[in-house]
Amino acid sequence: MSSRITILFVILFSTFYIQAQETGTIEGRILSADGFPLPGIAIKLGKEAKTNQTNAEGEFTFNSFPTGIHTITLAGGGMKTQSKQIKVLANETNFVEFKLVEDITTLKELVIKIKQSPNKKKETVLSGLNIKPMDLPQSIQIVGHHVIEQQQAVRMSDVIKNVNGVYVGSARGGAQESFWSRGYDMSSNNMFKNGFRFNSGSMPEVSSLERVEVLKGSAALLFGNVAPGGILNMVTKKPSFKSGGEISMQMGSNAFYKPSIDIYGPLDKNIAYRFTGSYENSESFRDVVKKERYYINPSVLFKASEKTEIVLQADYLHDNWTPDFGTGIIGKTIVDIPRNTYLGAIWSNGQTRQASVSGLVKHEFNDNWKLNFNSSFQNFERNSKGTERVQPAANGDWSRPLGQNRNLEQVIGEQISLQGNFETGKIKHQLFTGVDFENSFLQAYTFTFAPNSYGSGNIFDFDNFDQGGPIPDATNTKIVKTDTNRFGIYAQDLISLTDKFKVLAGIRWSWQESQANTQDLTKTPVVSKDDVKRIDQAFTPKVGLVYQPTKDMSLFASYSNSFTPNTGTTVDLKVIKPSLIDQYELGIKKDFWRGILSTNVTLYQIENSNLAQTAEFKADGSANTDSSIKTLSGSTKSKGVELDITARPVTGLSIMAGYSYNDMRYTKTSGLEGSFIEGDRLARTPANTANFSFFYTLQSGLLKGFSVGSTANYIGKRVGGWNNQYKAAEPNGIFDREIPIEAYTTIDLSAGYEWGKFSILCKLSNVTNELNYTVHENYSVNPIAPRQVMTTLKYKF
Repeated sequence: MSSRITILFVILFSTFYIQAQETGTIEGRILSADGFPLPGIAIKLGKEAKTNQTNAEGEFTFNSFPTGIHTITLAGGGMKTQSKQIKVLANETNFVEFKLVEDITTLKELVIKIKQSPNKKKETVLSGLNIKPMDLPQSIQIVGHHVIEQQQAVRMSDVIKNVNGVYVGSARGGAQESFWSRGYDMSSNNMFKNGFRFNSGSMPEVSSLERVEVLKGSAALLFGNVAPGGILNMVTKKPSFKSGGEISMQMGSNAFYKPSIDIYGPLDKNIAYRFTGSYENSESFRDVVKKERYYINPSVLFKASEKTEIVLQADYLHDNWTPDFGTGIIGKTIVDIPRNTYLGAIWSNGQTRQASVSGLVKHEFNDNWKLNFNSSFQNFERNSKGTERVQPAANGDWSRPLGQNRNLEQVIGEQISLQGNFETGKIKHQLFTGVDFENSFLQAYTFTFAPNSYGSGNIFDFDNFDQGGPIPDATNTKIVKTDTNRFGIYAQDLISLTDKFKVLAGIRWSWQESQANTQDLTKTPVVSKDDVKRIDQAFTPKVGLVYQPTKDMSLFASYSNSFTPNTGTTVDLKVIKPSLIDQYELGIKKDFWRGILSTNVTLYQIENSNLAQTAEFKADGSANTDSSIKTLSGSTKSKGVELDITARPVTGLSIMAGYSYNDMRYTKTSGLEGSFIEGDRLARTPANTANFSFFYTLQSGLLKGFSVGSTANYIGKRVGGWNNQYKAAEPNGIFDREIPIEAYTTIDLSAGYEWGKFSILCKLSNVTNELNYTVHENYSVNPIAPRQVMTTLKYKF
C-alpha cells in the first residue's frame, strides 16, 4: 500500500509547478432582448475591483483574465441570470456575448461571476462556517441537488455513493440505514440536518435536500460528542425571491410511484416562501415488503432589514414500512434462498413519524462580521411489531422470535455563532466562535410476548413453514427514560500569516449530563429507579497548518481531539471517564488546468488509546466477571488514505471519483475472557471502497438536451457479525463470531432528454444484477436490490 501512495504523490508533485500563472483577454458584448447593443452598462468582475463599461456598441474588455475553461454568470437587478462557458487561452483574445431575455430599461450594472472549482468556492457549511475548502485542513465533500436529481436518488444510501470512504453498514430491519466512515459508525451522534443533530432512526427524505455535506475526520470542535470518522449534514432547500418550481413523477420497478412538488417565490419584496413535498407508494423486490410515506417541508424567509434575515421552516415525515430482517446465517454462511423470499410474518408493520421546526436569524453587522442564531425542536417516534432475528439452526430449523419496539425522542437545540474577519498588522484572521445547547429526552419501551415465537419450520422449506395464528399481543414490561443535556463553547481562528502560510487553531469545552430512569412495569406498584447521573466534560483542541505555494494548491497537516462517553463504572463503582481520541491528518488539495480538475488526497490516523474494556480485578483484588466494571486500558487504531476527484473537462460534463483505504484494528486488549482479539479488524469496516460517476448533457445540435450518465460503487471485503472474543470454553480459547462478506460492485446507467420545460430521465440500476448483503451484527442480513428501472418525468415552472 505504501508504494502506491508514494507513486501517487510523485505524480501529483510532478505537476504542481508546471502551470504558470498565465492570463488572457476576454471581450464581450451585451445586447438587448431585441438585439440592439446596450451602451453605458457598468460591468463588474465578481467582487474584485475590476470594473468596465460597455461602449456605444455594447462592448466591454477585461485584460489579465485567468486562463482555463470558466463558467461565467451574468447577473443584474431584475434580470434573469445567464451562464455561459468560455475557454480563455494565454495571450489571446476570447469573445463572449450575452443577449438579455427581458426588455429592461433601468439596468445600470451587470456582474460577471466566475464559477470556481470545488476547492476554491467559498461555502457556508455546517450551517454557519463560511470557508474555502482550500483553506480547511480537513477533507470535505458536498453532493449538490443537481447530482441527487441526476442520479434519481431515493434513499440517503444513493446519495452517499458519491462520497468515498462512507458506506452503508446495515439496513437494520428496513427501518433505517446506518453509515460508517473511517471505521466509525456515524449513526448515533454524527447525523445532522441544517446543523442540528438528527435522529437517524428513520429513512430521511432526500427530494427536499439542497445538498449533503460530509466533513470527514473529527468535527468535535464544532459539535462536541461526535465520533471521529466524520459527520453528515443534510441541508434542505430554502426560500427564494426568484419565482419558480417544478413537479415530477418518479416511477419504477416493483410498483414504485413518487410524485413530488417544489414551488418557491416572493410574497412581497421582503417575504419569500418555499414548499416541497412528496408522496411515495411502493412495493419491493422482497415479497410482502411495502412502503407508503409522505413528506412536507414548508419554509418562509423574512427580510427584516438590509442586514437581517429570518428563515422559518418545518418538516414532517409520515412513513409506514414493513420490518424486514432479510435472510439468515448458518454458522458463517449466508443462507442461499431466493433474494425475494420474505421470512417474516405478513402482518409485520412499522411506523415512523418525524417532525421538526426551526428558526434561523442571520445578521450582518458589516461585510466582516456576521451573527447567526439557530433554534430547533425535533420530535421522533418509531413503532414496529413483527417477527425478526432470522437465526436458523445448522439443519435450517427455525422458530421466528417476536419483537415489538417503541422509541420516542424530543430534542431542543440552540446555537449562537459569530463569524468575523479582522487584521492584526499584516496578519489576517477569520474567527468563528459560538455556544450551543441541546436537550434530548429519549424513551425506549420493552415488550414481551408469551409465547415469544410465531410459527416454526425449516428455512429451506419455507412453503411448508407454520405461519402461526392471529396477531399476538405483547406486554409492555419496561420503560427507560433518558434525559441528556449537552452544552459547549468553542472558538477557532483561521490565521493567514501570509498569502501562503495559514494556521487553523481552535478549542472547545464540552459538558454533558445524562441520567436514565427505569420503570419496571412487572412490579405492583411500578418500581422506578434512577441510574447514576453521568457527567462528562472535556476540552477538545484542534490545530492545523496550511501551506499554499500557488493559488491552485494547498498542503495541510492537522491534529484534533474528540471524546466518547462510556457506560459502566470503575472498580470503585464510580462513573468511568470518557475515552479521548486523537486524530492526525496530512493532505494535499490541488486544482489542475484552472479548476477543470480538482483533487484531494488525505492520509489519516485515528487513535483511541484509552478504550474502555472489562477490568481484570475487582476493588478487593478478586477476579472480575462483571462486564459493567471497566477500565480505560484498551486501544484501537484507524489509519488510511482517501482520494477525491472532481472534473468538468468540457461544457455539460461532470465527473466525480474517489478511492479510500482504511485499516481499523484493536491494537491493545486485556486478553481476559470476553475481551477482543489484538490485531483483529473491526467488524463492518471494508479495507477498500471506491466510487465513480459521470453525467453529460449535449449543449447543441439536433440532440441538444440529451443526457447520459453512469455511477459505479465498490465495497470491499469486510466482516459481518460481531468481532471475535476470548472465551475459555471455545476451541483455541476464541469465541469465533465473525462472518466474512465478499466485495461487490454495482453499476447504474441513465439517459434522459430535456426539451423546453419538460424532461425525462431513465435509470437502470445494478446493471449486472450483483447479489450481496448488508449485515447488522448477525441477525439483519439484508440483500441489496437487484437490477431495477427508474424513470422521472419533470415539468419546470
